[in-house]
Amino acid sequence: MNNTTSPKPPHVIIVGAGVAGLLLAILLKRANITFDIYERARTVKPLASVKHLAEGGVQIQCDDNTSYTGDILVGADGAYSSVRQSIYKDLSEQDKLPFSDSQGLKIGYINMVGTTDPLDEETYPALKDNFTHFNFIIGNGKPYTWSTFTVPGKKICWGAQIQLKATTSEDRTFKNAEWGPEGNEAMIKDIYNFATPYGPLGQFIDKTPRERISKVFLEEKMFETWHNGRVVLIGDGNMLPSAGQGAVNAMQDAVILANCLYDIANNPTSDNITAAFQDFKDQRYPHVKHQFDLSKTMAKVIYGQTWSERLLRRIVFGYLPKSVLHKDTIKAAAYRPQCVFLPLTPNYGTHQPLPQKPSKRYTEEQAI
Repeated sequence: MNNTTSPKPPHVIIVGAGVAGLLLAILLKRANITFDIYERARTVKPLASVKHLAEGGVQIQCDDNTSYTGDILVGADGAYSSVRQSIYKDLSEQDKLPFSDSQGLKIGYINMVGTTDPLDEETYPALKDNFTHFNFIIGNGKPYTWSTFTVPGKKICWGAQIQLKATTSEDRTFKNAEWGPEGNEAMIKDIYNFATPYGPLGQFIDKTPRERISKVFLEEKMFETWHNGRVVLIGDGNMLPSAGQGAVNAMQDAVILANCLYDIANNPTSDNITAAFQDFKDQRYPHVKHQFDLSKTMAKVIYGQTWSERLLRRIVFGYLPKSVLHKDTIKAAAYRPQCVFLPLTPNYGTHQPLPQKPSKRYTEEQAI
């Protein structure tokens, strides 16, 4: 392996300006590690390929023939990551990709979400309160669930989910052309008259600019290959958001990866970069796996429409002791990783956080 050392901290290319990518960028800035962020848009053609350079760097090339070079590439571009697809293709051609990672995503649900413009609080009195009003409706005889909840700014967020059949899920895998506003109208027509405590769901759709309505496919898969060479994957791409942990896991990924890169920033050889990526996975994998398994179960409880899923929902909400439900919440809350190269926040909670791996570099620097 090329073990070239850069004369300064590595330059990081971040593909994806979501929660994980932006938080990582903020933390890298605090660690004095330079970075660039790239995000696809309607007017910008998407990522075409990822290439490891012989001299030790990594290069991304977009479909418009522009290319960008750095020392490390972070794929933070979501569930249908172009970065992941590119490196998996290379690994597959080398017969190095695990069989489980070569299988397609199994999409179980389509989720449409939106946030209204500011609304009249006299028409919607719930907006006057300083707490959130949340309503969740499970369809009777139709594979839909939908919800509304109030948010600051006198706005209401709304969402609708449809459970797909297995054959439909397979046909839709990786078809992400409908993610944005373009493919929304058919689903809007289907859900427009769904009942809510405020009246038809359509009233909120009408008060939501079309560019603020998104439709995404929710996949049910956790990948085993998180990094290859100078490329590493982060974010909530491997997680169903049903347990409310999607964004949390994305931020935790960013924190732990920033810690690992900080420790090797003064000596970013290829071997050290690989070791940092593996350290990142070793620290994160058990927690991500737990949340993934919990999220799959919660998806069945919340969104499921099959006979067995309806029975599971009745058992969970009707008979399961609250102490059992709280157990997973407490376990998730105990895992609170922080940036080890910044002053740590004291524990203000009622439960002690799990121990965190300290930074060898930060410890040595503080001892000087």
